[in-house]
Amino acid sequence: MLDIFNSSNCPCGKEHIFTSKVIIEKGAINNIPSIMEEMGLKSAFIIADKNTYSAAGEKVIETLEKSGIKTQNYIFMEDIVEPDESNVGLAVMNFKPQCDVVIGVGSGVINDISKIVANVSGKKYIIVGTAPSMDGYASATSSMTMEGLKISLNSKCADVIVGDIDVLCNAPIKMMISGLGDMLAKYVSICEWRISNLINGEYYCEEIASLVRGSLKKCVDNADGLLKRDENAVKAVFEGLIICGAAMKLAGLSRPASGIEHYLSHIWDMRGAEFGTPVEFHGIQCAVGTLIAVKLYEKIKKITPDRQKALNYVNNFNFSEWSAELRGFLGKGAESMIALEEKEQKYNIESHKKRLDIIIEKWDEILKIIEEELPVLSDLEKLFDKVGLPKTMEEIGIDDKLLPMTFKSAKDIRDKYVLPRLCWDLGIIDEI
Repeated sequence: MLDIFNSSNCPCGKEHIFTSKVIIEKGAINNIPSIMEEMGLKSAFIIADKNTYSAAGEKVIETLEKSGIKTQNYIFMEDIVEPDESNVGLAVMNFKPQCDVVIGVGSGVINDISKIVANVSGKKYIIVGTAPSMDGYASATSSMTMEGLKISLNSKCADVIVGDIDVLCNAPIKMMISGLGDMLAKYVSICEWRISNLINGEYYCEEIASLVRGSLKKCVDNADGLLKRDENAVKAVFEGLIICGAAMKLAGLSRPASGIEHYLSHIWDMRGAEFGTPVEFHGIQCAVGTLIAVKLYEKIKKITPDRQKALNYVNNFNFSEWSAELRGFLGKGAESMIALEEKEQKYNIESHKKRLDIIIEKWDEILKIIEEELPVLSDLEKLFDKVGLPKTMEEIGIDDKLLPMTFKSAKDIRDKYVLPRLCWDLGIIDEI
């Protein structure tokens, strides 16, 4: 059992309660029948794809049926299952109402779809992880593409998370590396969470941030063993991903686990959906985004804010022209991002002046946060080389020349203060 921080009197003022049961051990699948019995569950609807069915789904079904538990299932047979309206619809339409628990067998997409099915059906949810590849196992949201826009959709946090070490250690190496990449993103996410807290007064919890930092350190310390399928290394990444998902639930927002590096990945996903351009595993894209972010923060550390330059830039900013650029770069997915501005008003001149005053006043504190939270660039690059993580957009099939528009577009994808927003506030986003 994995114990995760819970507190009813946290210094941040929020109550943090994580109720999911987490089992990470060798042969953990064998525990599912007794877990279901404890929960009073008698029939299961299993969702998997053809790969995760072979990896663990078949064993899950066999184990349940040997214990007298009835099963129904829906197996996606496509080579690539997209997290979109169509596949959610297929899973929901095939769901059997007589089943009292949804069991997802898989990782990213299967988990995201299964959480939605459990949520709309009002059933309990168990996820059997098949790879330490992403941090959504313990979150209450699903990363989906809806009407061309990459969104986080409220769904359901798993009641039980099962990580069978025997299964996880047999996952494709690329998926393990993807999981490590998703963990490395937490350097940036915590850094930007603190910066936004400083500039915007956004809620921040040091206890949750510390929880994430600790799990990240454990992953980095054990990274050497990942390519050897070392049990401790694989377990460290899987546990870290669970903890980071739990951190999002405890905080009530995605800040502890995602920042600009995730938004760069989302932009690449959106372009992939719209134009058929290459898309890599989420964690690998986030790793590339992390390295980009750390390099750009190194540049930020060398500048001195110029108030007049920032004011001139913002006064000359034309939202209509920028909206046209967004449409050309992202297609129909841009429309939701453009519409968000009406509600958010991040480009409002008066709001900008207030933020700029705080940025200039607290610039030394911002630099201190960057120094405290982000790794030394050369150390991070060595780690990437050691585990075989790609370091450039070109290595994942994306033209490096698209980075400026990717970076600028990322400030519009969510209502979250991340690096390109800081650069826009400073009037340096076109040059950084």
